[in-house]
Amino acid sequence: MNPLPYPGGCLCGWIRYTAHGPAGNPHTCSCRNCQQHTGALTALWVEFPRDQVEWTGEGGEPALYRSSDYSSRAFCPRCGSSLGAIDDEPTIALLVGTFDDPHRPELKPDYHSFEDGLPTW
Repeated sequence: MNPLPYPGGCLCGWIRYTAHGPAGNPHTCSCRNCQQHTGALTALWVEFPRDQVEWTGEGGEPALYRSSDYSSRAFCPRCGSSLGAIDDEPTIALLVGTFDDPHRPELKPDYHSFEDGLPTW
């Protein structure tokens, strides 16, 4: 049985991908890096092994910004859409909002990271 595909991409469609499941470690995060990367107070992530993500769009692989000593943030250089994080480990964490179908039940987060970053209001 082939792993489930998770197609997605950026706002303008120049950067496209297909990740092959199963999706792992679905979680939300409110750390300051995630907030600034996405412009949202909370980001929803899911992880895939690097060799299970194909960059299929005309733009190829996304642009990267080194955001920590272990990870780089991925984004479209054309429209600026945040796509995910590419870790030094063989892991790519994709933002669930970039999937073509972000409402799949298996993408429901299991936990929340950096709860101290949640708004107090």
